[in-house]
Amino acid sequence: MNVRAAAVAELERRIGHVFNDRDLLERALTHASVGDGAKSVRHNERLEFLGDRVLNLCAAERLMALDPDSREGEMSRLLASLVNYHACARAAKRVGLPEAMRFSASATKVGARRSEAVLGDACEALIAALYIDGGLECARAFFLEFWQEEFDRLSEPRSKDSKTQLQEWAQGLGLPLPAYQVVGREGPDHAPSFTVQVVVEGFPPEQAQGRSRQDAEKAAAQVMLLKREGPEPDPVQETSP
Repeated sequence: MNVRAAAVAELERRIGHVFNDRDLLERALTHASVGDGAKSVRHNERLEFLGDRVLNLCAAERLMALDPDSREGEMSRLLASLVNYHACARAAKRVGLPEAMRFSASATKVGARRSEAVLGDACEALIAALYIDGGLECARAFFLEFWQEEFDRLSEPRSKDSKTQLQEWAQGLGLPLPAYQVVGREGPDHAPSFTVQVVVEGFPPEQAQGRSRQDAEKAAAQVMLLKREGPEPDPVQETSP
């Protein structure tokens, strides 16, 4: 048994499900870089679409079961903490997805196997494959086991992220909400880099990069906050035309 075959076997052992449809499993574990997009190579992008919906269902029903009296707004906030590519990537690592996946040599070289965005997508594809091969109960069992740590995180004290801090800082000055704009995107689809600019009325704009738009926005907000530390700078004065 080669290294990858052993990793796939270990993946199924951890999940507790042996796939009847081996082609389906292989498709879920195949990154779009394999075959350079050739139609003969079936990769996991379409499965991601289904897996995202199944994941949202499993997370929503679990949240409702845990607290039958919780309000919709609070459940939506918790759902966002459970269903995002960071949480999916952590679950992917717990189950052993990085070792079991197929990548092209070039994608492997640029670090796709370690990319949170790639692993998050692959985890959703695996959830879809479990749903198709074993039904909703099978997908739900996977979710409940490999998302337990994410539920544990929900009860931990959470510090405000940089975007929230910047918003509160701007509101404290009586200013409009910060505005974010993507001003650049580089890199291949499986490992993109976004540049985002944040503008707070009356202050110079700041820019930062991230592996996703959300990460870039948070980084830009952090840069703006750091520039605002210490004595309050004079706001930029608008000049009349």
